[in-house]
Amino acid sequence: MRTLITFLFISSFLILFGSFKPKKADFSSKKLAVIFDTDANNELDDQHALAYLFSNQGYFDIKAITVNATRNGGAVDSHYKEAERIMKLFNVREKIPLIEGANGSFSEIKDDLKNATFDGFKAVDFIISEAKRHTDEKLVVIAVGKLTNMALALKKDPTIVNNIRLVWLGANYPDPGEYNLDNDIESMNYVLKTNVPFEMVTVRYGKPSGTDAVRVTQTEINSKMPGVGPKIKTPIVGRHGGKFNNFGDYSINLFTHIDYHGDPPSRSLFDMAAVAIVKNPKWAQATEIPCPIMVDKVWKEQPKNPRKIIVWEHFNKEDIIANFYKVLNNFK
Repeated sequence: MRTLITFLFISSFLILFGSFKPKKADFSSKKLAVIFDTDANNELDDQHALAYLFSNQGYFDIKAITVNATRNGGAVDSHYKEAERIMKLFNVREKIPLIEGANGSFSEIKDDLKNATFDGFKAVDFIISEAKRHTDEKLVVIAVGKLTNMALALKKDPTIVNNIRLVWLGANYPDPGEYNLDNDIESMNYVLKTNVPFEMVTVRYGKPSGTDAVRVTQTEINSKMPGVGPKIKTPIVGRHGGKFNNFGDYSINLFTHIDYHGDPPSRSLFDMAAVAIVKNPKWAQATEIPCPIMVDKVWKEQPKNPRKIIVWEHFNKEDIIANFYKVLNNFK
């Protein structure tokens, strides 16, 4: 009897576990490693992009915020201070590095890279060192200003080219004349001539196909944003004065000190839309094209160019804006 019981036990064990195969690990929910490169003191879309990024830490593993300077926001220290305000409002100032990048342009800095303390070296060196850590899954650099920091990093260490996915908010492509692009055309051209995976999140002023269409009115902000976001113990002083202990109230203040365009009068949240489509690619249309180049401030198509880039257009404004309000209201 004991022999029969033993036989039945072993047989059952083999039936249950003999054909068992362990499941493969599921990495589909793994966070995206991100560096956010910003000219934070330029308008007000950078601040809202930062707020959206910090409210989506379940999606993004934020490695650093790097800053650069564009012409309307003052020197790079002003951009640093504005980014720092938003970081303090979300209690991430001590958690996420904030790193100063280039004050000047690519052409002014590119021949000085052997100098250990060249303009922008802190951000550039961080981008390089972080990129080298990403040999399996790419480091996503979301750049929402000029491309100076990124171009300098690629020039200083071209070996990082395959470790990065670059998502850039810039250009009215196929038309000229966009702010981020015009601030440093040479940096963009340099990046396009490398093989770094490049995605252009179009702006297209006045057209429904670009991020310019992702607009909100002051009335909407005044209605949706009061008190939104975490409450901090020590208020920040805003760039226009006043004290704020949450991002929502600061958002309202930023919208009070800005010009409006269109009918109805509104402002675009360009940079926030760039973060949104990285979170959910279904919120825009991506098209692969042969990489163009800009010559004398005019786009030149290169249809035989084997290098391909992605162009993002036709943004789902309603879903993007709705998700922005949702995550800020549910911030944890």
